[in-house]
Amino acid sequence: MNAVAASRPVIFGEVLFDVFPEGQIALGGASFNVAWNLAGLGLDPLFISRIGTEKLGKAVIGAMRNQGLDTSGVQVDDKHPTGVVKVSLAGMEPTFSILPDQAYDFVDYGEAKKSLARSRPSIFYYGTLSMRSKVSNNSLFRLRHLVGNPSFVDVNLRSPWWNADWVDRAITGASWVKLNRGELVSVSDTMRSTGKVGDAALRMVERYGLDGVIVTLGAKGALVATGGETYSLEPQGIYGVVDSVGAGDAFSAVTIMGILKGWSYPLILERAVSFAGKVCQLRGATTMNRDFYKTVTNEWK
Repeated sequence: MNAVAASRPVIFGEVLFDVFPEGQIALGGASFNVAWNLAGLGLDPLFISRIGTEKLGKAVIGAMRNQGLDTSGVQVDDKHPTGVVKVSLAGMEPTFSILPDQAYDFVDYGEAKKSLARSRPSIFYYGTLSMRSKVSNNSLFRLRHLVGNPSFVDVNLRSPWWNADWVDRAITGASWVKLNRGELVSVSDTMRSTGKVGDAALRMVERYGLDGVIVTLGAKGALVATGGETYSLEPQGIYGVVDSVGAGDAFSAVTIMGILKGWSYPLILERAVSFAGKVCQLRGATTMNRDFYKTVTNEWK
């Protein structure tokens, strides 16, 4: 594929703290995780979100600065709290209890536009959770229009915060779509009727005029559908798994990086699947250990 002109990925969406059953908390949120991993892997993303004024909000800014992430796109809200999600684990698989009316639901378009004016976007990332409130929903699509293509949508179906109309609107006009097998079942008639991931992904590419659809398959790896073809990769095995929180976001970050650098889809799959497996060895979705990322990028060299 051809590389996108070098500039900055723009990441729009939620930042929050995952609260685990034993009381441990970890910084996360799909959009934040993508931005964090991109920075760790050597890119310079602009993250657009909103936090509260309390200690958790200050902790977000402190962590971002420590990671070398630009904080200019993070707005401060004196009426709504920094996002919190309660995580339950059934085995290693997480379920999420997402609270309403969090600061990231109130991203202001005017403030976001100002932060965007200082950047040259190379790709615009957003997830479907960003659409659950009227304020952030409006800001999201106005910013997407302002940025233009290419855009990358992460389908994160978190009940009750989604419906079919949301997903259709999110995908329409996007360039790439990433989702997991269960989400593909939820949104694809082809998948429900045939059970074939490749056919359903190719149908989605055709229906929406997409550059590609990426489907993550858990322990079975991932598949990409593009241009009438599919590419798939199954990992040899993932060892030392702590939890799978953030694995899909890690996959998205490497996929975005590969798109921007013009990697082939087979190479994107290889590196994204491997990196997602490494994130499964962490508690939560992110780490402040810079050596974690150096090891990965050294392997790629």
